[in-house]
Amino acid sequence: MPEIGPTLREARMRARIDISEIESETKIRAKYLRALENEEWNLLPGPTYVKTFLRTYAEALGLDAKLLVEEYKLRHERLSDHELARPIGPTRATSGGRGRGPTPPVLPRSYLVAGVLLALCVVIFILSRVGGKDHKSSSTPATAGTPATTTTAARTTAKPAATTKRKAKPASKLIRLKIVPTGTVYACLAAKGQPGARINGATLTPSTPPKTFKSSRFRLVLGNENAELRVNGKRKAFPKDAVTTSGVFVQITKKGLSALPKALRPGCTG
Repeated sequence: MPEIGPTLREARMRARIDISEIESETKIRAKYLRALENEEWNLLPGPTYVKTFLRTYAEALGLDAKLLVEEYKLRHERLSDHELARPIGPTRATSGGRGRGPTPPVLPRSYLVAGVLLALCVVIFILSRVGGKDHKSSSTPATAGTPATTTTAARTTAKPAATTKRKAKPASKLIRLKIVPTGTVYACLAAKGQPGARINGATLTPSTPPKTFKSSRFRLVLGNENAELRVNGKRKAFPKDAVTTSGVFVQITKKGLSALPKALRPGCTG
């Protein structure tokens, strides 16, 4: 614990400040400032003035005023209690400048209060964790036919909701087809369920903007292999048996690409 008087005096001497300067700055008379440095509390008007002067003096020197005031309270505000516990012996004034005998360490009340609050918070936290685990693991069976726990009932009711959510998004049955010309190519495209040809014998070039067609099945006739097929965003190669000397004949379904039967090769109608 800090010595109040020596702490003030050493701080002032380190800062090379004359006591008259402190008197001018704090408006506290020099004799009271010297009394604080010498811990001559009986020369001061009273405990209230001591604490006020001590706080002002410490702040002027850049010290921890609160710590010094607390030290004064612990040592001198309840003097009778401390005197009863203090061993009888020579003091600094009667022993020619020797230090006081060792005094038992006394923790400030603020430290004790903070320690109690911290311990209380730890106990509450542990109890809440233990109580939460017990609540999750405990069951409340009333009869053999009643649900075991609320958690089990919640899981039971949550399963149909998840199933309903999955059923709400069925997989699409349509195929997305895009023909990307890599050169000049003759094309004829027919789609199931869509009357007429989607591409009716047109000549496509790389500058032709590709379109996306949707259907469950396509029949495609190309004059040559100057095109790329992208099914559902993925590039697909022509089946080997679909490429002939007279052109490329492809049937596209959900199962993939296959050669178009010869009976369906002529014409562009759906």
